Amino acid sequence: MSVVVVVGNPKPKSRTLSAASLVAEQIAGRPADTVIDLVDFGAELLDWSSTAVAEAVDQVQQASVVVFASPTYKGSYTGLLKLFLDRIGGGALREVTAIPVLLGGDLRHSLAPEAFLKPVLAELGASSPTRGLFIVDKTWEDSPELAAWLQYEEPVLERIRARLETKAAA
Repeated sequence: MSVVVVVGNPKPKSRTLSAASLVAEQIAGRPADTVIDLVDFGAELLDWSSTAVAEAVDQVQQASVVVFASPTYKGSYTGLLKLFLDRIGGGALREVTAIPVLLGGDLRHSLAPEAFLKPVLAELGASSPTRGLFIVDKTWEDSPELAAWLQYEEPVLERIRARLETKAAA
């Protein structure tokens, strides 16, 4: 029943974090249960014996819905997010609904969530029933892209919300 946000922005308390939290709240109808801002781990992401990173991976694997968010760097998601995703075994997200979200400077990178992040999430076993979401970072607070995405994906989002409510009641 948990909703988790994973943010791969190398800046703490970033717009990516704020936008991803907003997306999670719009999807679930409530704030995320857990927010994992990967920048907080620093070099620990490179330490395969890190219990803190292992706990974060476990939270993601146990979640019902995970919003994976990153700024767009060189047309794709960040190496910071890649380091975290590399810690998740193939197929380990079979029970997770994943929402790929990227923020970027302009719409030229709008296919990046679909082309680069969504395939990695599929390799990890996650189901991504919606289109990937791209948000122009300067307008994230009043994002026309988010509004259009929410409207287009509403039937799918209703099913996700219903599943969250069913799991919460169980």
